[in-house]
Amino acid sequence: MSTIRYRRNPVIGLVYIAPALLFVGILTIYPFAQLVYMSLFNWSLLGGISFAAVKNYVKAWNDPFVWNALRFTLKYTLFITPILMGLGYLAALLTAGEQRLQKLTRGIIFLPVVIGLGSSSLLWFWLFDSQVGLFNKLLQDMHLIAAPLVWFGDADLGLWAVIISIVWKVVGFGMILFVAGIQAIPGEIQEAAMIDGTGYWQRVRRITLPLTFRTIMLATLISAIGSMLAFEQFYIMTAGGPTNKTISSVYWIYTNSFTYFKLGYGATLSIILMAIIFVATAVQIALTRQQQER
Repeated sequence: MSTIRYRRNPVIGLVYIAPALLFVGILTIYPFAQLVYMSLFNWSLLGGISFAAVKNYVKAWNDPFVWNALRFTLKYTLFITPILMGLGYLAALLTAGEQRLQKLTRGIIFLPVVIGLGSSSLLWFWLFDSQVGLFNKLLQDMHLIAAPLVWFGDADLGLWAVIISIVWKVVGFGMILFVAGIQAIPGEIQEAAMIDGTGYWQRVRRITLPLTFRTIMLATLISAIGSMLAFEQFYIMTAGGPTNKTISSVYWIYTNSFTYFKLGYGATLSIILMAIIFVATAVQIALTRQQQER
């Protein structure tokens, strides 16, 4: 019997991946190189460029607004990520089946995900309005508050208003990821546990949670990165107030770049934020691998 041997041609392989390499090069590598280049200059949006070397980085290190914005962003991330993961997983447990009601509920919960973040933030801005907002009216009708709350006049209330709006908008995305992970669990495992007399919550704790661990870590990573890059919700709903207490890191980057016209300094802040996210992501991936090896 004769056999046909195929010789590997590296040129053909390069031709196949050339479009992807071109895409990455144009949309990722070049903008990143340009960002690094701009961070080394005092680059004004109105014109005028002068070499600054590492002065922008030193300025960022000594800028209290940078640290305040970073602390607020971390606070927001630490608050909202567990809420999104917990509610998303609970919704996934309730809707992972194939019954009509469960499918309908999945669709309803996921619907806000397809709405633009700017549109949803503007919607919730009016819902939380102290004079005409329905949220205050609901709380008053439930006798939880005596007078309307000025949600965006207080930094803590403003933060929770933003968290409520983002949970409503984003929780469906995590739910879909978790539903996919739960449905990927072989039915034989669940059936064997049921035959052994294991209760529902015991199956969730001993079977569902461990087998969807990687999905949980993925969703947590996506949620944390998205929270660290929060901008539109604070720009529209709180405008950074009161007294700049709800300015996120990306909001501060935007302010320096397009309000103060300091593109070079804005590029520097972008690189610093990107480095922080990269390190945090690497640490989480390493911890996830460690957990799986045990």
